[in-house]
Amino acid sequence: MELKRLGSEAIPGALAKAERYRLLNEPEQAESICLDILAADPKNREARVMLLLALTDQFGKRSAVSVRDAQALLPDLATEYDREYYAGLICERWARAQIEAKLPGHSTYEWLAAAMKHYGRAEGLAPAGNQDAVLRWNACVRTLAQHPELGEKDVGAESFDEPPV
Repeated sequence: MELKRLGSEAIPGALAKAERYRLLNEPEQAESICLDILAADPKNREARVMLLLALTDQFGKRSAVSVRDAQALLPDLATEYDREYYAGLICERWARAQIEAKLPGHSTYEWLAAAMKHYGRAEGLAPAGNQDAVLRWNACVRTLAQHPELGEKDVGAESFDEPPV
């Protein structure tokens, strides 16, 4: 069987449906819709970001989605801010999936620290009035405070270019 191509006039409605499926906790459906949109409009930023979010929604679930699947979308994001912010989001969501799965703390800590490093860079690149990176940074700090088993380290002292594999 072959996939049918989505018409460009249907893209706005398809984006709304993809968002709705994400809100209904059906990220696989949102992923499928985003892939259809990107097949019709490969440069569609909203679909690319929604696809990245739908993939990260699947972290820790019974899914074959990996960190690398989400990271593969980063180079296609148009701005350095988007690449840093969403790289942080991928790391943060992977860390949260590890916390839910009760995996070892050191690795989880490193994923959160990597997220914070990306958020720190994104903060410096953010458009005026956009403090999304600050909100995410603060959420990571609170997560570390709520989970002392992850380790009490100074995040600024860690120096790693990429999160652990």
